[in-house]
Amino acid sequence: MRAPLVAALLLLGALAAPALAREERPPEVARARMEHHLARVRELAEHFETVLGRECPRFSTTREWRAYLDAEIDRVVLLIAHLEEAWIEAKYTGDDDVRRDAKAPRKRVDRARALVEKLSGCAEGHGAALSPMSVWRRIEREVPGRQAEIALPN
Repeated sequence: MRAPLVAALLLLGALAAPALAREERPPEVARARMEHHLARVRELAEHFETVLGRECPRFSTTREWRAYLDAEIDRVVLLIAHLEEAWIEAKYTGDDDVRRDAKAPRKRVDRARALVEKLSGCAEGHGAALSPMSVWRRIEREVPGRQAEIALPN
C-alpha cells in the first residue's frame, strides 16, 4: 500500500515542479519591476505622513466619515499589496541587492500602523468606535485580492 502512495506522490511532484518553477530574471529586469511597486509605496507613505501630521479631519455626517475611513484603509491595503509585490518581483532574481532593496521599505508598515491608531482616535471624535485589530484583519483579508489587481504581467 505504501509503495503506490509514494509513487503517486513522486509522480505528482514531478508533474507539479514545472508549474511551481519560476523563470529567473536578470537583475535589471527584476529591479525595474520591483521599483514600479516601490514608487507606489513611496507615494502612499507620503500621503500617510501628511495625514499623520495634521489634525483629525472633521465631517458633518457619519457617511462622510465612513467614506474617508474606507479610503484610508484602502490605501493601507494598497501599500501592503505593493510591498508584497515588490518582494515577489525581487525573488525572480538571485541578486542580493535587489532583494535587499525590496525588503527595506517594509518599515513603512509601521507608519501604516500609526495611521490606523490615529484613525481610531479620530473615530471617537465622530462618535464611532474603531478597533485597530478589526481594521488589520480587514487589511489582511483584502491584500491578496489587491495584489492580484496590481501584479505586473509577465
